[in-house]
Amino acid sequence: MNALILSSVLGVIMMFSGLLLKQKSNVRHLATAGLLVLFVVNILEMFGTTFFKINVEGMMHFDRFALLFNSIIFFSTFIYFLLSARDIERAGSYYAEYFALIFFILCGVVLVSSFTSLLILFLGIEIISIPLYILTGSDKKNLKSNEASLKYFLLGAFSTGLMLMGIALIYGSSGTFSTLQIHLASKSAALMIAGMILLLFSMSFKVSAAPFHFWTPDVYDGAPTVFTSFMATIVKAAVFIGFIRLFDDAFGHLQGQWQLWIALITVATLFIGNITAVFQQSVKRMLAYSSIAQAGFMLMSIYAMNMDAKEGILLYAAAYSLATIGIFALLIKMNDYTFDGFNGLAKQEPLLAATTAIFLLSLAGIPLTAGFMAKFKMLEAVIATGKYLWLAIFAVLMAAVSVYYYFRVIQAMYFKDGPAKVIPVTPVFKWTLVILAAVIIILGVFPNLLLNWYYF
Repeated sequence: MNALILSSVLGVIMMFSGLLLKQKSNVRHLATAGLLVLFVVNILEMFGTTFFKINVEGMMHFDRFALLFNSIIFFSTFIYFLLSARDIERAGSYYAEYFALIFFILCGVVLVSSFTSLLILFLGIEIISIPLYILTGSDKKNLKSNEASLKYFLLGAFSTGLMLMGIALIYGSSGTFSTLQIHLASKSAALMIAGMILLLFSMSFKVSAAPFHFWTPDVYDGAPTVFTSFMATIVKAAVFIGFIRLFDDAFGHLQGQWQLWIALITVATLFIGNITAVFQQSVKRMLAYSSIAQAGFMLMSIYAMNMDAKEGILLYAAAYSLATIGIFALLIKMNDYTFDGFNGLAKQEPLLAATTAIFLLSLAGIPLTAGFMAKFKMLEAVIATGKYLWLAIFAVLMAAVSVYYYFRVIQAMYFKDGPAKVIPVTPVFKWTLVILAAVIIILGVFPNLLLNWYYF
């Protein structure tokens, strides 16, 4: 509850900061400081210190899983601000409003991670989505940005309709919106299954799972790169947490009926994301397709729905978000988004190249990185179910395919000659990337440093 109230208040404050603070740097510093306070306040709530006591029984439940995930999201967003806040200012004229929208999105993230009512899930998804439509089209002079925003809005509205129809059918079946009571009050199995399938399709769209992924490459490519970074990490991870809570709490009793569906969607997502990423010539578009492939791995947590799966999704959210934020932070500084644009970067900026290589190794799932442990946890969760072992084998094969396109960037940086054009960066930017790379390696070697907080 601390984070929910504070994030909404910070969003309102940031709306007025553009009028009260004339210097853009002051707005940026205020947003970064506010986010740090948000992170600390959420940590305090994990230890039992609650500043706002509001009765939300039956609507929300701030358990250990939700609070730890919120901490991961707030820390990732803090790193995002440290690396990319200056670039947010350059995205358009309404820089203060951009920060406000991000805080409102974080408010939606808290709702999605903590809901026990389908109404709160719907509100959380919409509070996340509507600001994203605006951020996607924030580069008003760029036709690709305008097209991406319109496409995102239209398809997002369609998926929202599916969600509302699914919620209506489930309410008609059970007479309740409570995810904890739906399986106890179900009167019509047909309505329940129909509603569950509509929610499955709607949530699959939100996390860009195949075959509902078609919007992702164009939207990620057309949006300003600084906001693509936020969409592909913070938002994707948040919706996955909502996805796993929904199917665990509300439809856990129907696992035998939807498990195969999730497995098939996972296979399609892994295959389409990885194979299509191989043929991309733009690093930004490659990362868009790789985010689809990463969603395939995260879907395995929903398929398994056991303790390993919950540990895995928490570790995956941290590993994937931090590594992707780091890569996009460098990509924003590049004048050329093609693979050739990275040629010779190691000779010109060895520190930037080294940290980027670590981020790419983590996304590829190479040992001693957080990405490896996250993928290992997902595979462990699938194997623990004792069913559909072919899913784990297929995931390993697709992870091997992903090594190819991630290593293309490393090859360009270290083994090709060329004048990589990088916008000059500050020492703070470089050392933030170094710290971020160190965190990824530490989590890869000692994942329990994070997971132990789940049982603290």
